[in-house]
Amino acid sequence: MAGFGHGTRRHPRSRGRTWSRTGPDRATLGIIGAICAVAGFFVLGIILGPVAIVCGWLAMGRTWSGTRHVPALIAVVLGAIDTLLALMWLAGTTTPGNGLF
Repeated sequence: MAGFGHGTRRHPRSRGRTWSRTGPDRATLGIIGAICAVAGFFVLGIILGPVAIVCGWLAMGRTWSGTRHVPALIAVVLGAIDTLLALMWLAGTTTPGNGLF
């Protein structure tokens, strides 16, 4: 009955699936950000810290209000700490071995 005024072009998809499915979803971004934040404590903190912050921020929906997913919040907080420690290390206030050398 699509030809008699009951076309499918008005509502092409169901209500809950009207967004684009080309990129990663929020849960995946939160997990990727948390992994980058933890890995940033060991290698390339100046790069992985901001990546973790961006992934966590995008996973939270670019807002602080509403429901937050735990991996996204962990990614933002650990990414900020990681970036701060990397900047302090670059400034020379801490040593790379945390006082071992």
